[in-house]
Amino acid sequence: MRNASSAAYERPVTPIERLFTRSPFSVVTMVARIQGLVTESMLRDALDKVCLRHVNLRVRIVDDEHGNPYFTADGAGEIPMHEVPWESEDQWIHVMDETSRVPLAFDERPPIRFFLLQGPDRTDLVIVSHHIICDGMSLAFLAKDLMAHLGDPSLEPEALPDPVQIGLDSLPEDVHLNLATRAILRRMNRKWDQQRVLFDHQDYLDLTATYWSELRHMTLPILFSEAETDELVARCKSEDVSVNTALTAAFAKAQMDENGGKLPHPRIGIATSLRGRLRVPVGEAMGFYASSVTFKAKWRRREDFWSNARRLQRRMQKLIQGKGSFKDPTSWCYLDPTFLEATSFKKLGGLVPPDAPSHEKLSAFARQDDAVKRILKLGKMDSLDKPFMGTWVTNLTRLDFPRRYGELELDRLILHPGAAYPLSQVVLVIGAVTCAGKLSLVMEFADDGQRPAMMRGVQDIAVELLLGSRVQ
Repeated sequence: MRNASSAAYERPVTPIERLFTRSPFSVVTMVARIQGLVTESMLRDALDKVCLRHVNLRVRIVDDEHGNPYFTADGAGEIPMHEVPWESEDQWIHVMDETSRVPLAFDERPPIRFFLLQGPDRTDLVIVSHHIICDGMSLAFLAKDLMAHLGDPSLEPEALPDPVQIGLDSLPEDVHLNLATRAILRRMNRKWDQQRVLFDHQDYLDLTATYWSELRHMTLPILFSEAETDELVARCKSEDVSVNTALTAAFAKAQMDENGGKLPHPRIGIATSLRGRLRVPVGEAMGFYASSVTFKAKWRRREDFWSNARRLQRRMQKLIQGKGSFKDPTSWCYLDPTFLEATSFKKLGGLVPPDAPSHEKLSAFARQDDAVKRILKLGKMDSLDKPFMGTWVTNLTRLDFPRRYGELELDRLILHPGAAYPLSQVVLVIGAVTCAGKLSLVMEFADDGQRPAMMRGVQDIAVELLLGSRVQ
């Protein structure tokens, strides 16, 4: 049921998508918790149909003669799918951690994997994908589409139009860079052109092995019941605060309390969606349509939690509703995309061990004094030991998906958002989604051996603030 334009689908990877090229840590996960039995054959049949709906599930990524990556549906292999007996509520975390360490074969098949944690009357469907083909909302829509075909095997797939590509011609007409900023980017491109280094799959393999051997991710899920979710929503309405603001404020305040009254880092990042703000409607297409806004948190100790949350909301709304979400995407359209691709190798290349095939190349690049190093240093993003961001929040908000799909029931969705940066550079990452009436939260942080105890304290305080047993 694929449309004519998608039958031989091929296009360059956009500058924004190239931010994630060969990134070892830019992996996003969605868990669909299902009441009812789902077998491997049921999932394979549903996935085959959903692949006809989303072209990004039919592509591999190859380089042209100049090293520029492009998507092609020609020769793309089958998506890996694994069935695992269900053991525990948090088993998906172990599955996600293990598969994230395994390099993706970008040039052979779509960079996405499916895991079926199957029990006699319940199933966790775990979708682990590289950010280069999707954002968190993409995986939510994908989970819904899979549920529809799992619940009704006779349902015919409906192909979506090819995904909108984010570029200067699709960004809003009133979004632009001033002449001075464009001049700076041109100067950066010229400097980078003199020292440009391109990277290949072996470099990615070595960087991936190095990253996961050096950094340990830790994930703490917080699953609200439907009654708790309703209680939080009602409280937020009565306090004139959005749930997104309440979550951001709660985790900021909890970190302050666990850190002696001071935030570990004051900068907060809020993920934003560009889906409804481009010149061409994106709809439910699979692709990367996310951006962010950032600001420094300020907290008045003499005022209660909700007063501070309302002040925080005024700052957040101004940024989110304005043009702040388009600052980075617009800049990236003017920047040499190989500059963006090089940032992960600049940060991590110095850690690649001497016995790795790419050690000499990557360690030399990490030492090289070039435009990439200077920009990272300017943004205080050059160190793996010192975070440049305190709290990063990705909230897909409330998704009004059906609960019943034939004999199956969607119990909840759980989002693990991934990132564009090594996890050690952000103190705390929060993923949130409300579906089937239940809020699911995920806390993720780099485990240095001492932080888990602190973060469990942050978890407890944040929940107390959100559910009303704590007001200061």
